[in-house]
Amino acid sequence: MTTGSVEQADYTSLESPANYTRLLDWVSTLDHKKIGIMYILTAVFYLGIGGFEALLMRIQLALPNNTFLGPKMFNQLFTMHGTTMVFLVGMPILTGFANYFVPLMIGARDVAFPRLNSFGFWIFFFGAALLHFSFLTGSAPNAGWFNYVPLSTKAYSSLQGVDYWIIGLLLMGIGSVSGAINIFATIISLRAPGMSLQRVPLFVWMMLMQVILIILALPALNSALAMLLIDRWLGSAFFDPSRGGSAVLWQHYFWIFGHPEVYILILPGFGMISEVIPVFSRKPIYGYTFVAASSVAIVLLGYGVWAHHMFAVGLGMYADIFFAVGSLLIAIPTGIKVFNWTATLWGGEINFNTSLHFAVAFLLQFVIGGLTGIMFAAVPIDWQLTDTYFVVAHFHYVLIGGLVFALFSATYYWFPKMTGRMLNERLGLTQFWLWVIGFNMTFMVQHFLGMMGMPRRVYTYADNPGWALLNGVASLGAVFMAVGTLVLLWNIAVSLKRGKIAGNNPWDAFTLEWATTSPPPTENFETVPEIKSRRPVWDLNHPESADWKAESTPEDKGRRGNLPKIAAWAFIASEAVFFLLLLVAYVVFNTRSAEEEVTSAVLDVKRTGIFSLFLISSSVTFWIAERFLKRGMQKAFNITLGLTILLGITFLCGQAWEYTGLLMDNITINTDLFSATFFTVTGFHGIHVTAGVIALIVMLILGLKGSLTARKSNVFAAVGVYWHFVDVVWIAVFGIIYLGLLQ
Repeated sequence: MTTGSVEQADYTSLESPANYTRLLDWVSTLDHKKIGIMYILTAVFYLGIGGFEALLMRIQLALPNNTFLGPKMFNQLFTMHGTTMVFLVGMPILTGFANYFVPLMIGARDVAFPRLNSFGFWIFFFGAALLHFSFLTGSAPNAGWFNYVPLSTKAYSSLQGVDYWIIGLLLMGIGSVSGAINIFATIISLRAPGMSLQRVPLFVWMMLMQVILIILALPALNSALAMLLIDRWLGSAFFDPSRGGSAVLWQHYFWIFGHPEVYILILPGFGMISEVIPVFSRKPIYGYTFVAASSVAIVLLGYGVWAHHMFAVGLGMYADIFFAVGSLLIAIPTGIKVFNWTATLWGGEINFNTSLHFAVAFLLQFVIGGLTGIMFAAVPIDWQLTDTYFVVAHFHYVLIGGLVFALFSATYYWFPKMTGRMLNERLGLTQFWLWVIGFNMTFMVQHFLGMMGMPRRVYTYADNPGWALLNGVASLGAVFMAVGTLVLLWNIAVSLKRGKIAGNNPWDAFTLEWATTSPPPTENFETVPEIKSRRPVWDLNHPESADWKAESTPEDKGRRGNLPKIAAWAFIASEAVFFLLLLVAYVVFNTRSAEEEVTSAVLDVKRTGIFSLFLISSSVTFWIAERFLKRGMQKAFNITLGLTILLGITFLCGQAWEYTGLLMDNITINTDLFSATFFTVTGFHGIHVTAGVIALIVMLILGLKGSLTARKSNVFAAVGVYWHFVDVVWIAVFGIIYLGLLQ
């Protein structure tokens, strides 16, 4: 007995530290592959939550006049379901795949900024947890995933649910932008020798387009969230029409983000399909250049079609025509991809496995979603169907019939690389048919419900002819999809334990991730194969029929760019959009009438102009400091950098002086729309100046210690990009607010 007890105690003491160390290793990891897996696992967790919310709603809607859920709970569920599936499932799972595979596919050892990568994940993780904590307060968000005002204002949502929604999304937005900057810098700067941008795999190209969209679109949402939070917490009136605000402005800002968000979600799916179909057709993709170029066209056009979500608002005939034409045009580059994928399949040596099954289903179902989207570009049709279940069907055919099926295809394709084991094909096909049948049962019938007049976002409905039958079919289909998801999870669990050993390249695939072991080692590669075409692993395994022998592609000129500067410019682009939209709000709210010269009445333009000269001069002293650093003149560098910091602090003191005077005159952020926009724009600028001063102080400390030398001048130059940007923004702010330009 004594011996047995000692052995058990020894076993426990040895096992616990091992488990603790393993957990700590995951929590503290900087390995892009582990962070990618954590993104995917987090998204799968929230997929379960979002799916459960959807099942509860489908139970409620299975029968007319059902009392399973009350209207309050139903509103919370459909708000959290939409928010969860878009922000906590779609975006993070794509970020997870990008984290894992982009460095592997371009021959890099890791992402550009591993610590920023970890920061992005954890701030997303805690933002998501904060959002769902709202359920424990008894007041989850209930104004829809779009959070339209005035429903989301204090007058209609006085509890804290909307506040949790705003803060959670702001945190996740910070994580998403930081992750996007990281992937952008990785693709631009860390490609292996020989891999020009015209040779990157299409998944990498689509991720490049996606992160550009994130960098330029998410700030629109962040600016709207900031203004709504100020409305709710500080009593301003950005979105209160009774006090001169505009509810329509929220819709503009939300959909300036919201429509590019559709492409943020679907472009990576396009990339996944563009990898799967060629491999299982045993052919290069048909028209690589057209697929890549059409993605650029989608990014450009995606910013000019947001208001087709607002045809029913009453924007006017000319605005409706402009956005209708843009919505029709964007279907062209999307259609090009469908023809390219179909042409790749045509005449190929098809390996019709589970991954390709999902890819083909993606093609068919996404086309249906695209065609109904073209219908909504016709304004009269949109007016009739905009608030019906036809929109629900369209949206889900794009993002479930498209994105989710692409994700399933990619899961079966890349699971062997991530784990070293194959998924079971029989279970895979079972899941496939459950999902195909269940998905089309659920959402195909909703087209008919919409045309029959059933409104969306209602918790129950009358026993109208045909409505009960079609809703019952839809609810049964949701059960099929839930069972299919459980089959996938069972398949993964079983395969991880006793699945067939995959080997390094079980598909005889083409791209660089298949040139390393399964799963890859920490450093990804021992050696990277020579890259002379778009299919380097094919060239390596089939030298007699290598692509570069038959078709030349643009050679790599070796230009990669400076990592800190690339990241800084990407961040500046994001912040520029944020400030642009805040300034647009100022102009909109302060140019609609000429009641009085508000600016000259409350602002001391001359005094602020003097302090503005201090800030602008700091850009000159920074430039001089940078020259000194590059020449190795350390003492002169420290002096001029210190002067730059002093000028920045002097400007902040001037702003504090101005704020003090306004507050003493009882002019606060909730006085009127001028004060709201003034304090918001200048306040956020002041926060950015403060952050810049802190960064400069850190640089000065490093300089005084001798750690910041000419060899590290690129890091200092990246800080300079930010500091010069802050000065340029103030020039725009001073011209528009203080001098009255554009008013």
